[in-house]
Order: sequence, then structure tokens, then C-alpha cells
Amino acid sequence: MEKVILIKYGELSTKKDNINFFLNKLKVNILESLKGIEARIDYDLGRMFIHTNDIDKAIERVKKVFGIHEFNICYIIESNDFEEISSTALSLLKDKEFKTFKVESRRANKKLPETSIELSRKMGGVILKNIPDIKVDVHNPDILINIEYRLNNTLIYFDKIAGLGGYPVGTLGKGLLMLSGGIDSPVAGYLTMKRGVKIEAIYFESPPHTSIEAKNKVISLARILASYNHEINLHIINFTEIQESIYKNIPHDYLITIMRRMMYRISAIISHNRNCKILINGESIGQVASQTLTSMNAINEVVSMPVIRPLACFDKLDIIDIAKKIDTYDTSILPFEDCCTIFVPKHPVINPDKKRCEEYEKLIPYEDLIYGCIKNHEVLKITKEENKEYGDLL
Repeated sequence: MEKVILIKYGELSTKKDNINFFLNKLKVNILESLKGIEARIDYDLGRMFIHTNDIDKAIERVKKVFGIHEFNICYIIESNDFEEISSTALSLLKDKEFKTFKVESRRANKKLPETSIELSRKMGGVILKNIPDIKVDVHNPDILINIEYRLNNTLIYFDKIAGLGGYPVGTLGKGLLMLSGGIDSPVAGYLTMKRGVKIEAIYFESPPHTSIEAKNKVISLARILASYNHEINLHIINFTEIQESIYKNIPHDYLITIMRRMMYRISAIISHNRNCKILINGESIGQVASQTLTSMNAINEVVSMPVIRPLACFDKLDIIDIAKKIDTYDTSILPFEDCCTIFVPKHPVINPDKKRCEEYEKLIPYEDLIYGCIKNHEVLKITKEENKEYGDLL
């Protein structure tokens, strides 16, 4: 009998002709997450198995891999012999405390004479006979005993561990996340990765108006996201000259709108250069002045590529719940201001006029300023290793 980690695919099983592409990428991502742990993986269209001597550490790593519906600690018996299977099941159950149980059998080997229901009843009878003071509960058992009779072996496993679901990161292209340092944008990045998109990130700093602490805060957030993405290239844009030019020349009610239009233009160019197919941000409809539908439309028009807003219809409290779940919340609320908060006017326009935006932009040499920002921008490779201050400079 071998003890392994059993992976169940969930949504991936709907991919039909393309499933091998997704499963191979899932295998690659799991092996990447298990670096430093001796492990091997084999799989078929129904199940994936991680063979390792460090089950506990491997489980903690696998919990952060997208594309997994659920996983279990599983015991493999190299036969379909019922006597061997029932003996093994009884041995495993001795270490578990329960008063009620249910057996669920799955008969992939159709050569077996009994049906799945008959096999479950047969195993249930053996368990009742050999373990005192327990009973069957098919609705809410203390323990669920799963037995899968496969062609060449049999699997026994008990309690499931929920996976993150979604698709393996990297199966559906790459996007650029506008990472501000607030609560929302890291959550948007997380949800985008869950759909199989590998991300890079862009951060706009404005020294001396923004601090090194604000920059380090974003690096910390990128490192947390890298634990789901393996690594993240973080593009750091010095936005000071553009921001000061906007502040000096543009009517203040349009400051945020024009600033966001500049950020979108820069992000779109970086995206094109890095083969990113989408922009991603943490905007939520109506949350601030720049996130009204009219504002989004006026800002969005300066780019031709798709802009994905995973949080567009999320309540703020729901966003906070996810941020806490993925461990970004405590970092996001650190009190260091970013570009979007340092020059906020008292009364920003909530229904900006596109033609007026274009007229105001003629007051500054924004094309030259954007070129300078991109030419001189910094790129950090952020990895998930906890012992690094930050990743390697590219």
C-alpha cells in the first residue's frame, strides 16, 4: 500500500479535446510549487497523483495551486481483491474517531461482478461487524469512506481538502495587473490568476510625494501574489513628472481622470511590449469618482486592448473577505499613500466629458512624458521565496 496525494480536477474535466494541455500545465505548476521537496507526479484523465515522502509539506504547497477542485490523502492498493481492500480499510479506520459513517464506492473496473451500490453495502457490512458502537448515516456521516475500484488498483481515501479551483496559471495567456497597493488590486490579480491567466504587474510611484515604504508595500503584495503565480515581473513607473505636470496645468476636478488616462496609456504600451493580452485592475463600480460608469468609459477610451475588472460588481466587504483569505489585507491597509491618493481633489468630476479630457491633455506634453517613463522604468522579478528582501532586478 502506498500513501499519496490524490488530485481531483473539477472544472478542468470539461475541457474534452484540450484536457491534456490543461493537465500537463497543472502538473508543471504543481511540480514548481513543490521545489525543494522530492516528488513525482503521474496522471490520467480522471485523477492525478503526487508521490512524495513529505505529504504534509506538499499539501501546504498544493493548496496554492489553481486548477485543483479538491485533493485527498489517498492509499493505493495494487489489486481489486475485496479481502485485501476491506482489511486495509479497517486498519486505516482504527486511527479515526467517528460514530457514523458512509461508504461511497466508484467502480471504474466494469469487470467486477458487483455494482457500486452493492460494493458499498458489502464494505459497510464488514465495517459494522468489526468496529463496535458505530452506525451508518448516509446524509451527514462523521466520516465518508471513498473507495475507487480502478482497472489495476484500488483507492481508499477519507476527508477531502478543498482546492482553489479555476484553471492552471498560464493556460489562458498573460495579463498586466495595475497594482496600486490598496485592498482591491491584489484581489483582482488573484481572481484573474484563478482563471488561468499569468500576470505581470505595474506600479506607479511618485517620489518624493510617495515613499519608499509605499513601494516596499507593493513589492510585499507582489510577493504574496507570486506564491500563486510562481514569480511576478513588477514594472515600476516613475510617475512624478507626469503627475506634477497634470497638477500644475489641468483643472483640479479632472486631475484623477487625466491621471488615470495616462496610467492606462503607459500600461497598454508595457502590455504590448510584454505580450500581455489584457489589462487588469481592481475597479469596482461606484466605489470612487473614477469608477463611475461615465468615468470608466472616459478613461478606458485611450486604450484599445481589453480591460478586465474582476471586482466590478463586488461589494467592498466581499473584497475585504477575499483579501483576508489570501493574506493581502494586512499589507494593503498599511498607511502609505500611493499616486492615486496624494493629489485627490476635494470635488473630482464623476461624469467627465471625453472631449474636455482631450482638450485638457493638449495642455501638457504627455506623449514625451510617457516615453520617458517607459524608457527609464524599473523591473523587479518578484519571487515567492520568503527569505528574499525582493526579487532580482531584470
